[in-house]
Amino acid sequence: MFSLTHLHSPPPEAFAGQVQQLLLDNLTTLGSVALAPSNPLYPLYQYGLGMELHQYLQAMGGAAGEAPVLLLALAAEAPEQVLGFALYLPAAGVSDACTLLYLAVLASHRRQGIGQALLAEVTARYPHAELACQVARVPWLEAQGWHVLAAQGPQVLMNTRARRTLGKTRLLDVAPIYRTLEVQQIHAYLLKQHGRKAMVEAEKQRDYWLDQLERQVRVLVAERLLGIGPVR
Repeated sequence: MFSLTHLHSPPPEAFAGQVQQLLLDNLTTLGSVALAPSNPLYPLYQYGLGMELHQYLQAMGGAAGEAPVLLLALAAEAPEQVLGFALYLPAAGVSDACTLLYLAVLASHRRQGIGQALLAEVTARYPHAELACQVARVPWLEAQGWHVLAAQGPQVLMNTRARRTLGKTRLLDVAPIYRTLEVQQIHAYLLKQHGRKAMVEAEKQRDYWLDQLERQVRVLVAERLLGIGPVR
């Protein structure tokens, strides 16, 4: 059993740490650069994803209706334990719209209705919700009533309705994160650890994988919107 709790201000460190770990453990399925752990660049993108989350959490408690909101699924028998979470961003100027930034559930507690409950709670408050996800998550979201709208790089843009929201959401510009000194230091460490040849190969693998993801997204969107062939 579990309970759902909304937080509108930055969470206590104990909760923030669990949420961050859960997100980092799911980089391959939640990150826009969905690297496998075997890629030497994986720790660098884990850091980047962690910083994205940190900045969103720090922005909680800001302007009403525009600041991120954190929804936690907590274990009923141990309410200090986070079983899953959803982080979403209400749209400015539209009372029923939001962008779902992340949703994740502990691997040990999947297929217990936690993900569905988190999604249902978000959309009960904001019926016109939007998100970007990987191809693999599309069937599950479609089963919850979501619609494929468009390709968005290596991700699929989906919405609870067959059209985009009119409001604006203040999405984080993540590019500066990957230009920070910390990222440069991580890259230098990985270079020293793996060697230049391995790092060049890792970058090639990343670029190839992103190309493959974008192709899969284009095929799926064409299939859903135009009825052109199955995803291969």
